[in-house]
Amino acid sequence: MKPKAAVDVISLPNGALSPRASASLKPRTDSQDSGKSKFSSLCKQISLKEIQTASLRKKVRWSAVCGVMLFFLGLISLFTGHVDSDLDWYSHRLMGRSLYSSMVYEPIDFWKSKYSRVYRGCSKKGANFPPAVREQSSNGYLLIAASGGLNQQRTGITDAVIVARILNATLVVPELDHDSYWRDNSEFTNIFDVNWFISSLAKDVTIVKKVPAKFMRSMEKPPYTMRVPRKSPPEYYLDQVLPILLRRRVVQLTKFDYRLANDLDDELQKLRCRANYHALRFKKSINQLGQKVIARMRKMGKRYVAVHLRFEPDMLAFSGCYYGGGEKEIKELTEIRKRWVTLPDVSAEEERQRGKCPLTPHEVGLMLQALGFTNDTYLYVASGEIYGGEETLRPLRELFPNFYTKELLASEELKPFFPYSSRLAAIDYIVCEESDVFVTNNNGNMAKLLAGRRRYMGHKRTIRPNSKRLSALFLRRNQTSWTTFANMVRYYQRGSMGEPDEMKPGQQEFLEYPYSCICKKPPRNDANSTKNNGEVHSGQAGIELETRT
Repeated sequence: MKPKAAVDVISLPNGALSPRASASLKPRTDSQDSGKSKFSSLCKQISLKEIQTASLRKKVRWSAVCGVMLFFLGLISLFTGHVDSDLDWYSHRLMGRSLYSSMVYEPIDFWKSKYSRVYRGCSKKGANFPPAVREQSSNGYLLIAASGGLNQQRTGITDAVIVARILNATLVVPELDHDSYWRDNSEFTNIFDVNWFISSLAKDVTIVKKVPAKFMRSMEKPPYTMRVPRKSPPEYYLDQVLPILLRRRVVQLTKFDYRLANDLDDELQKLRCRANYHALRFKKSINQLGQKVIARMRKMGKRYVAVHLRFEPDMLAFSGCYYGGGEKEIKELTEIRKRWVTLPDVSAEEERQRGKCPLTPHEVGLMLQALGFTNDTYLYVASGEIYGGEETLRPLRELFPNFYTKELLASEELKPFFPYSSRLAAIDYIVCEESDVFVTNNNGNMAKLLAGRRRYMGHKRTIRPNSKRLSALFLRRNQTSWTTFANMVRYYQRGSMGEPDEMKPGQQEFLEYPYSCICKKPPRNDANSTKNNGEVHSGQAGIELETRT
């Protein structure tokens, strides 16, 4: 029997296997004839315990047996990474009314979270957070060499502010990476509003554009250069970096990306939010063009979905995944993968089963349709060079004809930006940030940054594909009806739709879930509530987000 085509209730196939009713095993009563002697003889051979055991065994229903089997297969899935999807599939196909068919969920508005008006960002520093140390009184100058593409460098710049605060150092405006895969020679001032960056953080950290020339001439040795381990805690910087800074007065930290621990005290986490969400503002020319693209999307449709496909050659090579392109694809992606000398050899099939492979553009389109987005939805696709070009994109275009990119919407205005991948990425960042729905297709830097920012800005809808489970489902797409497929997609996506209760503090990268900077708005009739710079507080302190379980 076909499943019910309901959007708001996840209904798996009806018509459960009906196990035969087991007849209860009851001992015969004593008869008044020769049956009495037979029964007495039988009692000598079968103990009461055996009778009870036999009765209990026959009373066991097949549904209980299936439940035990599902439980053990679920345990196995922890190790195989694939059985859980198979388990759901076969229980869906064979059992009909399974454990899942009784699960009834309240409807999901896939355009907007119902909590978007309940939570807001709150990164205002506490009353006991000391002001910044002035340049002349600081422990020295901290130079930072960021690493990677635009969004990876953004994480490094944000953490550089925190490290400068920890060391009581004067931060020099960070240098951007010119030698990465993208070969972009843009400077900080070409992308960000440097004056705003310095002034907005002036009460937290002293920042200068460069080390004073007079100070540099007085130095006996050049700046000390070092690279700290990834995810280093504050104690490492105090024990290993500070003594060198005090001795040499200028220290440069290289390859600075993810070099600071994820878990910090709340005041430092709030400073992270102030740096990332407020101080790092794109320069005027970039921001204006981004707003133009947004206006053109809004003019065509009242609302739009932004999709970050991340299906570029470097991403596919890094993931170690395979998409059916034969020897040509293997050769091309293997050559690109060589730039990461520390990457281990992996099995493409195993990586897909583990959910480590980006969905294809076609699979992203199928997921969106299954969730309920109709083919008249306006789609903004944020991406660089798609591997396979137009042929790879064609299935997504056919599913959603209202398909737009920054190149289609602002071809002339973009010409000055074409040689600079970071500036192009900044345009995508702005348009995705302002979208009604943002769909990620991997767990990369832009996806994490925008997911965190959209949570901070009021839990704007952010959809993250459950790739581990969807990948197995896509492999069997032709073996089921569309209604069944859509129901399974909606079932698998529960918990990956950007709701407040999907994550727990510390479970993910802080930049993806900035829990220290998310507050619950007080009731409107709360006389003690105050507003400061768009932040909502109850009394003098924000109510921290309570994760529902």
